[in-house]
Amino acid sequence: MTDFPNTALIGGGIMGEAISRALLSAGVLTPAQLAVSDPLPTRCEFFTRELGARASTRNVDVVGGAGLIILSIKPQNAREVARELRDVIAPDTLILSIMAGVSVQALSSALHDGQPIVRAMPNTPAQIGMGMSVWTCTSSVSATQREHARKVLSVMGEEIYADHEDYLDMATALNGSGPAYVFLFMEALIDAGVHMGLPRHMAEKLVTQTVRGSVEFAGRSRQHPAQLRNAVTSSGGTTAAALYQLEKGGLRTVISRAVWAAYLRSAELGKKA
Repeated sequence: MTDFPNTALIGGGIMGEAISRALLSAGVLTPAQLAVSDPLPTRCEFFTRELGARASTRNVDVVGGAGLIILSIKPQNAREVARELRDVIAPDTLILSIMAGVSVQALSSALHDGQPIVRAMPNTPAQIGMGMSVWTCTSSVSATQREHARKVLSVMGEEIYADHEDYLDMATALNGSGPAYVFLFMEALIDAGVHMGLPRHMAEKLVTQTVRGSVEFAGRSRQHPAQLRNAVTSSGGTTAAALYQLEKGGLRTVISRAVWAAYLRSAELGKKA
């Protein structure tokens, strides 16, 4: 038994599984301390069989005795789930929500006054311990509970605390949706390589390692991306020719508009919830 509180995970999807695996692999939780709910019986069977956790299709069955409840559900289900939990959880139980757009105020009004609530936005690389999470919390979250929240997020990768909740919707558009932007760019590069005549397996290897190496190099160098880009771009060279076409095609503008659209959608989901 660890000194970490018994934990209930509401929602056993991709991120719910990633959080569970990370906590168990790091030894933060034992299987006996984890209970999971998911509407799909097959997912409940998975968590019991693969992770040794207690699981149920009913949310109220897994929250008893939990000092931490993680909400890994769609924002559209926030109101319904909060209504279910309100009468069966203690007012001092820590709630950690990773729902996009759902504010701490919305959750607080649906649960108990003064309920300790942490709102976080992780991303899918959390599945391999390389995630990035941004989080904030209500004033009712104790110092110990803040450390528990930080522990959950840190076992999935890096975490950063935001003083203003407004940053969470912005973070959703960058780190939450960000992996999809990177995957799309990788897909486009791979397809370009295949169009030139490279075998697909070779193009995939070239692109994957180039992206991995570039990201690692950028993190270690501490230089601005523009400096790193300039170092690769010789006057009149191949890279200059390629970058000219990217700029001519409005790459920066398209990316900016895409991120802004994600930000607006995050805010919209919060209002609906």
